[in-house]
Amino acid sequence: MWLAMLAISAPAWGAPEVLRSPSGKVSLTFDVVSGGRPVYSVDYGSLPVVKESALGLVFKGFNATDDFRITGVDRSETRGQWSPVWGENEVIDDNYNAMTVQLMKKVDGNTFEMDVEFRAYDDGIGFRYVFPGSDGKELTVTDESTQFAMPGDMTAWWIPGDYDTQEYEYVKSRLSEIRSYNSDDKLGNVSQTSFSPTGVQTSLMLKGDNGLYVNLHEAALVDYPAMHLNLDDSTMVFTSWLTPDRNGNKAEIRLPFATPWRAIMVSDKATDILASNLIYNLNEPTAYEDTSWIHPTKYMGVWWEMITGKSSWAYTDAENFDLATFDYSKAVPNGRHGANNENVRRYIDFAADNGMDQLLIEGWNIGWEDWFGKEKDFVFDFLTPYPDFDIKALNDYAHSKGIKLMMHHETSGSIPNYERWMDQAYDLMNRYGYDAVKSGYVGNILPKGENHYNQNSVNHYLRAIRKAADHKIMVNAHEAVRPTGLARTYPNLVGNESAMGTEYRNMSPGHVTILPFTRLKGGPMDFTPGIFRMDIGSFVPGSDEHKKATVANQLALYLTMYSPLQMAADLPEHYTEKMDAFQFIKDVPVDWSRSEYLDAEPGEFIVVARRDKNSDNWFVGGVTNGEARDYDLKFDFLEPGATYEATVYSDAADADYATNPEAYKIEKRRIDSTSDLPIKMARGGGFAISLKKQ
Repeated sequence: MWLAMLAISAPAWGAPEVLRSPSGKVSLTFDVVSGGRPVYSVDYGSLPVVKESALGLVFKGFNATDDFRITGVDRSETRGQWSPVWGENEVIDDNYNAMTVQLMKKVDGNTFEMDVEFRAYDDGIGFRYVFPGSDGKELTVTDESTQFAMPGDMTAWWIPGDYDTQEYEYVKSRLSEIRSYNSDDKLGNVSQTSFSPTGVQTSLMLKGDNGLYVNLHEAALVDYPAMHLNLDDSTMVFTSWLTPDRNGNKAEIRLPFATPWRAIMVSDKATDILASNLIYNLNEPTAYEDTSWIHPTKYMGVWWEMITGKSSWAYTDAENFDLATFDYSKAVPNGRHGANNENVRRYIDFAADNGMDQLLIEGWNIGWEDWFGKEKDFVFDFLTPYPDFDIKALNDYAHSKGIKLMMHHETSGSIPNYERWMDQAYDLMNRYGYDAVKSGYVGNILPKGENHYNQNSVNHYLRAIRKAADHKIMVNAHEAVRPTGLARTYPNLVGNESAMGTEYRNMSPGHVTILPFTRLKGGPMDFTPGIFRMDIGSFVPGSDEHKKATVANQLALYLTMYSPLQMAADLPEHYTEKMDAFQFIKDVPVDWSRSEYLDAEPGEFIVVARRDKNSDNWFVGGVTNGEARDYDLKFDFLEPGATYEATVYSDAADADYATNPEAYKIEKRRIDSTSDLPIKMARGGGFAISLKKQ
């Protein structure tokens, strides 16, 4: 409910305008200072969060950073709740105080108006620029000048600024050290475009020496390029850095226009950052009247065997050919194609027998022989299956077993090609009963000179989501721009990758203790957990790769890495070896009524409890980094007076991610809200607990 408050006017350089959150603990101060420059600052109680920082944009032909005067200030407050289609909680509080500052300046004798809209929540601040013109005037954004002046040399968990990928390990360092770490050799990726030795990506996690946790991100990224941050390490001031188009411009906008929100989450508790709904609250309510077709999904996939090199996406070993003329009926099979009828049926049987909802199949369609890094326009048609993949028969077989197949659309970065085929591809999905697609954008974006995170690409990703909704299809987009809470508005966006996931077999154990503080703040990640066989060489001859995790750690990820789309990523034969541990994957829900982050520290550990949306059962998970950890788990989140049967999946006494990763133990206990359970987490380990109410 909106409660409108008095609109007031202020002179150009009057008293600063102060906006406080409902409880008063977060405050924002806005002012127009000498030269007509709009600035802001943020405090948490008496502690500075963001020092005085500049606001504004630069357009082709003029700037919107100075010579402003205030023409009005409107204030309002909202106290409300909303219910997501899926999520960590059944109900989300949406309580904030708002202030819109109306600014005006003269440009070539004409009046130019810019509003800055602020919202103050108890978990942070959001603000955006609104250009209220109504004549459809077009403007070219050449830069955004938003600053975030940090109050000191804070500790940061960051990845390098890049226009094309977020698939990096996080670095923990002081802000002053970013430049030196950024000069280190970066993990290679088929598409990478860095822009500055002090550039970083959002969501950026920070911690001050005063104990405050701060997170910088953006919300509601629509018709605008993704925002990075560039640090002046002599002053500790970040400035927004937008992803350019191939002409070097940042955005083309048509008035009226509102930019995405710039978001600052803050608390003196790390768990509050994990629990914050600020990004979702800054997005619009769902755009769909009917959401009954959108549902959480637990799935398996013909995927890990290709990722590890056990089998191939491609049907043949041909390359450098024209897809339009290549005759697969005359091609010689390579004998390693994973998505063949017999293998897919084997997966369908296991997935159906063990309660999975869907089975992803990659490498089903022609073109995989000549796709990687080739920058070909016509690389896939998204319609034609390989000769050994019977699309109708396999879908019919899956449906007869009570599950569905999940579609895969790899674009190889050729956005124009995908746009040409998208309608037919979605029609084919409807014809055979698919209701979810994993899309991919591996490689440089076409047309050449474009990037994954610029305005044109951002618009394409949303176009694909909206068009999928017309076909009642859910989307899990990989290599697309990192999410910014748009799943509230478009809840068929059930997942993204946009970070280093399980496919990077050698990632450090601490990576999963950072992602929920960073990448996941904008929306769920298709992280693909559930690996039980850590020695890749034991089933892929010649491989020396070893996953740095324990089995208990992999189980815990179904809780610590929230997603409505959760994959059991390993091979059926590896689960068959450990069906007692696999029981947790079968039991754990993918939709929740309530979530409680019990304890956490970025880069070290996370412990969370979640209540099933469809029962009174609770599930608890914890992960640690590369250090072993003793943890004393309390159950005061449970209903007082109730008793629960706990099944505890934990690391064995001698478990270790490097030397004994598959050692685990399973125990049964009776638990109530007064119980206390000491748990040992091995290096790279964790624990998972199911609590069934008696």
